[in-house]
Amino acid sequence: MPKRLNLPQLIEAKLYDKNRSSLSEMEEQMSTNQAKNNVPYKTYLSEDELPTHYYNVRADMKTDHAPILHPGTLQPVTVADMEPIFCTELAKQELNTSDKYIEIPDEVRSFYRMYRPSPVVRAYYLEKALGTPARIYYKYEGGNTSGSHKLNSAIAQAYYAKQQGLTGLTTETGAGQWGSAMSMACVYFDLDLMVYMVKVSSEQKPYRKTLMETYGAKVIPSPSETTEVGRRILQENPGIHLPPNLRVHHDRLPINTSASAQMMVC
Repeated sequence: MPKRLNLPQLIEAKLYDKNRSSLSEMEEQMSTNQAKNNVPYKTYLSEDELPTHYYNVRADMKTDHAPILHPGTLQPVTVADMEPIFCTELAKQELNTSDKYIEIPDEVRSFYRMYRPSPVVRAYYLEKALGTPARIYYKYEGGNTSGSHKLNSAIAQAYYAKQQGLTGLTTETGAGQWGSAMSMACVYFDLDLMVYMVKVSSEQKPYRKTLMETYGAKVIPSPSETTEVGRRILQENPGIHLPPNLRVHHDRLPINTSASAQMMVC
């Protein structure tokens, strides 16, 4: 005699059959789409096809750019305004509105080969779930030690710092991904790195902090006692724990830009 199912079991069984049926229909539709479009789930480039230039979207923008304003004069900043804080080449690229393509240095391209090219993925299941006629693609950038796309920019910033003759950089990080990327980039070019990490994140994510320190970075929970701004914040807010989305960016500036010409911000 077959075993009788109680009500909760019957409900679960029906849901299972329904989900299995929906999944089967979805997989059938996926196969149809793939056959129709002949687009694989993942598309890879070869190492020889790595891009040789960065694309500067600002050169193609048809509308006027909202300029970065100098906090003191409220006038658009110049390269000279940014040089005391940022590398000269990075300042030039930041304000470049004319060159559509900027050459990627050979040393940076060589570094990229450790984890690039990364695949472009066709999101067939997401298209089906949304019921959209759009074709959705995403770029997977998690296959490197930093765990995100941020290493692509970090290694270039470290390269330009090294070329300028700097001995180190200072930066900030919230959850730790940017700090991890800069740590890896700086150790590659033999640069010192000081990371101001949001205090609550450094406590909630100790392994991110450990990763940065493994690469040789000095990680300081922020706000801190190392700068005038940090000390003032701590004095005005004893026992403060800022949420990850509220970062004390300027906690890092006085100690590294005015005190040492050999370290700049990234």
